[in-house]
Amino acid sequence: MSKKPENALRLLIVDDRVEDAEAIVSGLRNAGIAVRPLRAADADELTTVLGQPIDLVLAAQKANGLPFAEVLQQVVASGKDLPVIAVADNLDEATYLDALAAGARTVALRNKPHQLLASVRTQWADLDARRAQRRLEARVRETERRCDALIESSRDPIAYIHEGMHIRANAAYLEMFGYDSFEDVEGMSLLDMVGPQHVEDFKQLLKSLSKGDPPPPRYELEARDIEGNAFPASMEFTQAQYEGEPCLQVVFRRQELDAGLAQELEELRQRDQVTGLLNRPTFLRALEDAVDDAAENHGQHGLLMIEPDHYQRLLHEIGLDSADAMLEAIAGRLQGLLGDKAIAARFSEHTLAVLLKDSDYESTVALADRIRDAFAAQLFPIGSRSSVITASIGGVQIGEKIASVAQVLAKATQGVESSIGVGGNRHEIFDPSAVDRAEEEHIRAWVARLRDALDNQRFVLHYQPVISLQGDTGAVYETLLRLDSGDGELIMPGNFLQIAEEHGLLGEIDRRVIGHAIEVIGQRMKANKPTTLLVKVSQAALDDGTLGKFIGEQLLAHGVPGEYLVLQLPEAKVFTHLKAAQAFATAIGQHDCRLALEQFGVGLDSFQLLAHLQPHLLKIDRSFVDELPRNADNQKRIVEITRRARELGIRTIAEFVQDAASMSILFTSGVDYVEGHFLATASPQMNYDFE
Repeated sequence: MSKKPENALRLLIVDDRVEDAEAIVSGLRNAGIAVRPLRAADADELTTVLGQPIDLVLAAQKANGLPFAEVLQQVVASGKDLPVIAVADNLDEATYLDALAAGARTVALRNKPHQLLASVRTQWADLDARRAQRRLEARVRETERRCDALIESSRDPIAYIHEGMHIRANAAYLEMFGYDSFEDVEGMSLLDMVGPQHVEDFKQLLKSLSKGDPPPPRYELEARDIEGNAFPASMEFTQAQYEGEPCLQVVFRRQELDAGLAQELEELRQRDQVTGLLNRPTFLRALEDAVDDAAENHGQHGLLMIEPDHYQRLLHEIGLDSADAMLEAIAGRLQGLLGDKAIAARFSEHTLAVLLKDSDYESTVALADRIRDAFAAQLFPIGSRSSVITASIGGVQIGEKIASVAQVLAKATQGVESSIGVGGNRHEIFDPSAVDRAEEEHIRAWVARLRDALDNQRFVLHYQPVISLQGDTGAVYETLLRLDSGDGELIMPGNFLQIAEEHGLLGEIDRRVIGHAIEVIGQRMKANKPTTLLVKVSQAALDDGTLGKFIGEQLLAHGVPGEYLVLQLPEAKVFTHLKAAQAFATAIGQHDCRLALEQFGVGLDSFQLLAHLQPHLLKIDRSFVDELPRNADNQKRIVEITRRARELGIRTIAEFVQDAASMSILFTSGVDYVEGHFLATASPQMNYDFE
């Protein structure tokens, strides 16, 4: 699946034949990459397209219409960081070297889709990394400027020390030691601020810090100001950079409070008052240190995120007033399982986190097993009551391959959600060094989950109103698939459809959804509420020669006219399986069912399809509706789609409508139907008033 599901790949294809270009686009979409393709057939079109936002260029190395060398020349002339992949029919050393010498990043084989896909993903990821680096560099420069201004205005006395000497100090620092300006301390040794009795120990501390040893969280001593007056002080050290030089940031504070009281206040500041565990900010600082250690020193640490299963049901059983007592009991049991190397925190409302330092994968998994078993083994006392509580655990083995706090937290959260999704009382620990093993375990659990859902009717439908902008008051709903996890939680199809496709389960799911939709339409008709349902089907429907017969039998059994059932296929699937799509349209047309094309308009030549297939509805791809009021190009594209569809007698639907401004634009563009959260959200009931 795509590593960037939230982004569309803006792809420029230079190829002699549109069919070959569309095949490449379809292959990328089948692999889970959202593609916004453009094609250039001559030099003028290439110049125009390169003026638009582009991520990647796929150029046929043996193209006749637009030679490969000319493509590379124009890409270079554009001044953009734009990787070019040469597409070849076959590969030998000369072909490969010629492409690289011309400026291509790599060569992909047209008849090896997996290799082409890998090349696209690699170059896209590299481009994204370069763009991210440029953004980060700009942000770092801006952050440094802001930090410098904040440090100068801070009331905390702060100095920057390089090789024991002052290279920066703010006004509060100068004031504390009695200096008028930074020039008075520039180049002065930090030892000059320290009482004579502490000098030797402080020298040793500075030497250890210069070797890269971690600084102490707090260092107490007696300081001396410019006049030689002594005062008790504490120092806090942080590794930093100043104007590109590695240095130490030192915060020098007078000891205004009794040392014992100050320590108690600091301890309270770091703790969650309900559970007694560390609070989120304190835990995140420890996690950042662990991630830095993994990146710089090849350290190995484990992170676990723990959530009680069926939390909402537990709250209902014990009452909201006992929520804190429940979390306190859970935290107490967790704390009793941890050794000296582990620290625990309350990470969010009902999520606890554990950082296991210097832990390999086996140790991290062993701790997760102990936590899960300990939760399930005994009742939890909650005030005057008790309850059985199991836990879902997501974890990450923190190492050099995943040395990023954001990645670590995302993977751990994903593990918790996945564990809950397949029933709870389990753990999923992501080990970047053993991805295949973790992925196999994850897939096995999901396949079993899907098999159980098919056998025990756990797939459910939600319904989102599809509203006419042209005065039609008939009830029309989009059907949206959900998986009932069994504990009141609903799982979105994006979490399981890819696995279902890879394991041959999509055909069964299609039949289950279609059969249930026809049954619901029949119930609505008996209640004198005739309703049209739009139902998505997968590519598996095109390969199922008996599906048409099944639909006819279900329509007859429930007394439903076929015109109330609209089956939707993605444009990209139809384009690459045109003959099968035509046969499918004929099969359902025998029962008067309707056909719709969804995700319409993002192909290289979407309207070319309509010369071979006549659907009843076109659902405009949601990317055209996103931020519609601010995107003039998308507005023009929607007008073009609706105009050409109307000429062919085809109605149009715009989905994902989020605001009133978009509604106004869609109405004036001639769109027939709209749907989206701005109008009505999806729900298990069909209670929208279409009148």
